Amino acid sequence: MDELGLRKILSASGADALFLEQDFLRRYVTGFYSTDGYVVVDAQGCTFFADPRYFEAASAQLAGSFVKVEPGAFDAAVARAHGHRTLGVPFPFISRAACARLEACGYALADCMPALREAMKVKTPEEIAKIARACDIAEEGLLATFPRLKEGMTEREVAAVLEYEMRMRGADGTSFETIVAFGAGSSVPHHETGDTRLRFGDVVLIDFGCKVEGYCSDCTRTFLFGDDGRHEDFKAHYAIVLRAHELVKEMLVSGMTGREADEIARGYFRAQGLDKFFTHSLGHGIGLQIHEFPVLAPRGEEVLSDGMVFSDEPGLYFEGRYGIRIEDSIYLKDGKVSSFMKKTSRELTIL
Repeated sequence: MDELGLRKILSASGADALFLEQDFLRRYVTGFYSTDGYVVVDAQGCTFFADPRYFEAASAQLAGSFVKVEPGAFDAAVARAHGHRTLGVPFPFISRAACARLEACGYALADCMPALREAMKVKTPEEIAKIARACDIAEEGLLATFPRLKEGMTEREVAAVLEYEMRMRGADGTSFETIVAFGAGSSVPHHETGDTRLRFGDVVLIDFGCKVEGYCSDCTRTFLFGDDGRHEDFKAHYAIVLRAHELVKEMLVSGMTGREADEIARGYFRAQGLDKFFTHSLGHGIGLQIHEFPVLAPRGEEVLSDGMVFSDEPGLYFEGRYGIRIEDSIYLKDGKVSSFMKKTSRELTIL
């Protein structure tokens, strides 16, 4: 975020000043990560209030930038906002108690999240580079995990190995709780990783991602841990999911809505008589949060444009049997889809 972009957000918010305390919004505005702190933005500039845990680091990292670093917390930030009538706060991410605290100080509150969302949904080249690195690390971590899979390992153990391998390659942490599902557990799209043990012939679904400088990656791969000769239906369905995934990459272009993008995969499944088994949306925006705008879903009317980053994750789920999801993090460039995922195969892998 640069100073000009921040001024545009302030102007679009309709507020006299922005008052931000959410960690991902502080990071977006200032470039500095902390678990606590306040940012006040008005016509005079941007000030980050940091407590003693972060003041030294913030001062060093933000030296020479448009962000002024001051010691203090809530009271100092409120004092900085003095003289303004309306504060812009992100309604979806602020508690009623926090709103009441600001209102008790005499401020009227306006929702600044629409203005922030509008800016955040189109990524800068620098943001895209961070997401690309996060995707590289995620894929490298998965490739390093494959040889370590052994019969008898639990889902939880596989998740731990994968997270370790991503950390060892430079990840800040995971984008979300890693999903590892064996066998019938894969039929639950957001299966809770547990103590089910890996058996020869299992379908394995892994939904995972990591962060680099706060920016997320998101990937899902479904594969077989050995072939016991009893997976003909699975293989046929896998080919259908893969075709739906690739059709999105071939047909999605800038100017489509999220609904039209979702329909590429959903319509293909419908033609196969399988659309009722596609139980979630095609994708979601990816950035400092794992779920951002735009939304690629039947309800998604937002127009997709160059610089937007989102997931391509069609799936089919057969209750009590197996599920299949193939997911890449992708973005729009020159009007067409470009995938961040270049190191792992989307073809059916049998370990």
